Amino acid sequence: MNSPHRMRRQARRIRRGGMQPMLLITGNDQFPQTAGALILRWAWRYRSELTPLYATGAVLGVACWLHAAHRHWWALVLAIAAMTAAALAAFGSRAGLATPIERLYAAVTTLAAGAWLAAAAIAGPFTTPIPQLLAIGAVVLAVPWWAHARRRARVRVERKLEAWPQIAQAIGLAGSQVMSAVVDVWGWRARFRLARGQTITDVIAKIPALESGLGTFRGAIRVCPTPDDLANRCELRVLDMDPHADAIPWPGPSVTSITQPIDFGPFEDATPCRVLFLRRHGLAGGATGGGKSGWLNVLIGNLVACGDVVIWAIDMKKGMELGPWAPCIDRLATTPEESRALFADAVAILEARAALLAARGQRVWEPSPDMPALIILIDEYAELVDDAPGAVKDADSIARRGRAVAVNLIAATQRPTQKAMGQGAVRSQMDVRICFRVRERKDVDLILGQGMLTAGWNAHTLNAPGKFLIAAAEHDTPRRARAYLLTDEAVTGTASRYAHSRPPLDEVSQLAISEHWRAEPPGTPGQDTPQENDEADNGSPGTGPEGMLWAALCLAPTEGVPVPDLMRQTGMGRRWVYYRLTELAAAGRATQVTRGQWRATPDGDDE
Repeated sequence: MNSPHRMRRQARRIRRGGMQPMLLITGNDQFPQTAGALILRWAWRYRSELTPLYATGAVLGVACWLHAAHRHWWALVLAIAAMTAAALAAFGSRAGLATPIERLYAAVTTLAAGAWLAAAAIAGPFTTPIPQLLAIGAVVLAVPWWAHARRRARVRVERKLEAWPQIAQAIGLAGSQVMSAVVDVWGWRARFRLARGQTITDVIAKIPALESGLGTFRGAIRVCPTPDDLANRCELRVLDMDPHADAIPWPGPSVTSITQPIDFGPFEDATPCRVLFLRRHGLAGGATGGGKSGWLNVLIGNLVACGDVVIWAIDMKKGMELGPWAPCIDRLATTPEESRALFADAVAILEARAALLAARGQRVWEPSPDMPALIILIDEYAELVDDAPGAVKDADSIARRGRAVAVNLIAATQRPTQKAMGQGAVRSQMDVRICFRVRERKDVDLILGQGMLTAGWNAHTLNAPGKFLIAAAEHDTPRRARAYLLTDEAVTGTASRYAHSRPPLDEVSQLAISEHWRAEPPGTPGQDTPQENDEADNGSPGTGPEGMLWAALCLAPTEGVPVPDLMRQTGMGRRWVYYRLTELAAAGRATQVTRGQWRATPDGDDE
């Protein structure tokens, strides 16, 4: 209640002209509101629900004007309606009509309104049965509008954000303002202008309070910078449902070349998570069961469809994870000795390609079917460090020098500590970082980089296999994605489909491997050699492992004999077999029928 002193002071201000007379409020009295003001306020608040009524009134008004002054425009009105309907059906997605049903509804409504206007312009809007058709059409076309789930969600969001000043005051973000809000498939997102002195870090710290103020479920809110990256703005992402609650089947390869970004799965706003791996090293980390191996399967499933990539792989679990892809992998190492040999050959290829680029005056290796990129996949890199420490030095060299010549490493491990990744530069050279669920918060910085946890990369809150955060040049904000799920049947089918279309290594790389073998022939320490060399016993090339190799090549069918069979028949390692095959091919005595399939040349069968 106003005190007498305050009332006298207001009266003196009125006499001095400082303020206009006003209705004083005493007790519980309020300003009287007219019925018109209440109707206008109600009409504005429920404008979305009343849109069909407003549209019907507007169409009726236009019809009265056309009938009174421009009856001869009926053909033009009908033509404009038809063209607008066709444009909405074809290009309505650019106007915010996301689904085909929405575009069809907009086109039908536009065409129906145009046809009714043309008829009303000729006969008059109140001539029977013109008004009856308008009423029936308005009711029929209003039903889909009222039932549309996204429209109703948009209305709920708008009304919720009307209370944002009170919410912001309660959670400690007073002064922030809503700039815009958009409803999408899984929820809604809004852009905010922060008050002076407020930053996105303050908003991230208030996420639990935001979830309470907006009435969402726990873990439903994401905060990220706006595309313009202004310090006083942020974007709030609110999920009405978890789009990653269930596993998402793999739709098949998304690329045909390593120069294209690979689709690993959808983000929470249903946009695809696409990553380019050309001339980039990659690191995937996370706890056991987080989904690293599944992500590797998605990667390989896309790489095998690329005609300009040769795939080498290291699986220290005896090929348990990557073995099903063996028909599409040019070289699969499952032992420490094979891993050391693989990395040594990769370094030889790297140096040969670098020499070729220098001789040509070029700076980067452009992948093509004749000159493919070389991707080396390593599952459980920490096991490689423990069992084959000699290979880590070569891996470090590839990490530092391999980008320009398109020799790239992609490693997966649980905790990529400096000890687990070796003491070299492998971890620091990884351009693409994939983080799956981790047990400890500090592992987020370990995988994604120092300071990422503080910046909002909360990988410790990921709650299902396959969910991941990705840090790359094109993904610099913390957005959750879920990798596609490849079943065993999908892996087998994809491997069989692309096994016979994989490109071979280019001649420069093959020659580099051959020269490397000649420089370090079998028998040197660390190479795959037998305990005893039968050939040395009698000096005859027709007996011992070489004799068995030559016999197997001579007895090979037209399609050739695979290298694993030659290894089994000779009892020798892969490196020895390839070395001997290279020598025989150089002498014209053996030929490679297809990738990994060899036989003796027809002219040499009788030798």
